[in-house]
Amino acid sequence: MAKQDIAIDVQNMTKSFKVFYDKPSTLKERLVFWNKKKSESRKVLDHINLQIKKGETVALIGTNGSGKSTLLKLMTKIIYPTKGKILTNGKLTSLLELGAGFHPDFTGRENIYFNASIFGLTKKEIEKRMDDIISFSELEEFIDNPIRTYSSGMYMRLAFSVAINVDAEILLIDEILAVGDQHFQDKCFAKLQELKNSDKTIVIVSHALESIKQLCNRAIWIYNGEVKMDGATEEVVEEYIKVCG
Repeated sequence: MAKQDIAIDVQNMTKSFKVFYDKPSTLKERLVFWNKKKSESRKVLDHINLQIKKGETVALIGTNGSGKSTLLKLMTKIIYPTKGKILTNGKLTSLLELGAGFHPDFTGRENIYFNASIFGLTKKEIEKRMDDIISFSELEEFIDNPIRTYSSGMYMRLAFSVAINVDAEILLIDEILAVGDQHFQDKCFAKLQELKNSDKTIVIVSHALESIKQLCNRAIWIYNGEVKMDGATEEVVEEYIKVCG
């Protein structure tokens, strides 16, 4: 595969976290054991190698704790590998945590400016897209209210609306589409289909296997921190259901 055709290149990547335990709870324990913090290194992902082509729509599947969300966070560079590297080629936007980057005391409109600027848009570009963002979110009535007054579904609507309007070439999504009412989930799904058909690169972490089969042309099954299977969505999902139910 030619280098210019690759959107995301994960090269021999391992991720470990240091976990502390037996933390002293009383003042006496803290004084006696002040320099004896016990910790261990826990490997979450182990020697991952994969390439995602430009224009692919890929699902990362696996049971809770398998490492798929960690892999997505590594792709966004929120966290970094312990070993190996991840290269991305193209402007990237992500929906990993509900309302991440939003300030609770700012209004919805102010947060659009703030959030879109994080994605690299100028004030002029944001203003040009403002009506489309607000319209898609269906929050016209609430857009000038502080974000802290929003429900989780309203947060999701605004976050998704901003993310799809920043003209990114790579879109990373982690289960966020499970939030909100059925009408808006359907609307988001239709928008993702549209983005897929416009040759955007999309990587989704989801447990919604039927939706994945409709949307994604490839699935990567992460099992105990390793790639267990990588291939056509229908085949990978079928095998995953056999093993994990």
